[in-house]
Amino acid sequence: MTGPESPEPVEPGTGARAAHGPAALDLVTARRRFLVLTALRWFPVGLTIPVTVLLPVSRGLSLSQVGLAMAMQGVVVLLLELPTGALADTVGRRRLLLLAGVFGLASTSLILTSHSLVWYAVAWALQGVFRALDSGPLEAWFVDAALAADPRARLERSLSAQGVVLGIAIGTGSLVSGAVIAWAPHGHLEPMAVPVACALVLQVVSLVAIGTLMVDHAPHGGLAGAWRGVTGAPGAVRDGIGLVRADRVLRCIVLVELLWGFGMVAFEQLTPIRLSDLLGDPAAAAAISGPAAACAWLASAGGAAVVPRCGTRWGVARTAMALRLVQGATIVGIGFATGVVGALTAYLACYAVHGASNPAHLTLLHGRVTGERRATVLSVNSMVGQPGSIVGTILLTWLADRTSVGLACLVAAIVLASAAPLYLPAWRVERAERAHAATVG
Repeated sequence: MTGPESPEPVEPGTGARAAHGPAALDLVTARRRFLVLTALRWFPVGLTIPVTVLLPVSRGLSLSQVGLAMAMQGVVVLLLELPTGALADTVGRRRLLLLAGVFGLASTSLILTSHSLVWYAVAWALQGVFRALDSGPLEAWFVDAALAADPRARLERSLSAQGVVLGIAIGTGSLVSGAVIAWAPHGHLEPMAVPVACALVLQVVSLVAIGTLMVDHAPHGGLAGAWRGVTGAPGAVRDGIGLVRADRVLRCIVLVELLWGFGMVAFEQLTPIRLSDLLGDPAAAAAISGPAAACAWLASAGGAAVVPRCGTRWGVARTAMALRLVQGATIVGIGFATGVVGALTAYLACYAVHGASNPAHLTLLHGRVTGERRATVLSVNSMVGQPGSIVGTILLTWLADRTSVGLACLVAAIVLASAAPLYLPAWRVERAERAHAATVG
């Protein structure tokens, strides 16, 4: 697609050798660098997940204060998601990731050193800027590089591999975090602050790796060119929204994210409450939730690994539809399974399906856009999920509090599974392309 007026899908690879396309890299090298940068991006997240709430609470903040501070991230991401995605398409993906890394370092440094609500709120606001800047550029860079090297590259294989690496990185990081806390020497830092310090060091390594490994030909050179890219961002935003509005297939794919974001609240936020209900002991539920979350991300990696085989056999769109329905069933299992083992089994299955769903969804998304607006459309996709998540958090937690976790999970499952038909337009296009390929062959 070259603009809002062209809803038809583009030939894979067209435009990939444009200003953003790092054509100097072969497919194997680009994929390897993409996976290394993915691991460096998400392993620090795994390190900090177990102490995200516990560290500020241990420093005197209440749970409500921690929630208020962390809410700053969501607000900032919602405001900046789309403009920063456009910046990646106008200024350059490498430049934007380097800038994101600077905000990430500032945020982690404040989380490591803060002891008050105000400074934690500032830290999470900076984290929101980091997340908004970081959302999309790396993936957009790789897809352009892959299509520049091989216009027929099977994107679902590489995006699946990214899902595997992401899940392993977070899951392993969470397990390492627990070990670090247990073995941390009693020095200037509290034991729970040591994983955050380790994450800070790894973020520096990640920043250096971005500067070294990413070959990104930015649209313009110099500070003047960067400023032209910034001033061109509003136009990129309009173009990105126009692309989604003009292409029915793309519009339906993006709308999946709205319902998906609503349903994710059930397995991300309600599972610990469900475990607490089953065990009758919040402390025991908290002790189980940490290792369970680590195992869930490893299950997510396993789910991502099977997507290429499913896509080859049944088609990517059909696979995506089936996964939405199956994930809905696993959420029902979390809410209604009898016993802790049953609930945890459903929880792990839900994350395995979740890990498989991401590469399938993103493969369909990338099939509808070109390199010049790829990061912008990725940001539109991510942004659409934010209202779903916000509404889901408010409604489902209220429902769980007033009725039961089971009923809240049932509502979440129905909403999430109802996104499956939105993949039908992509399935029709995929079926037509396969029929055409068989005729030509």
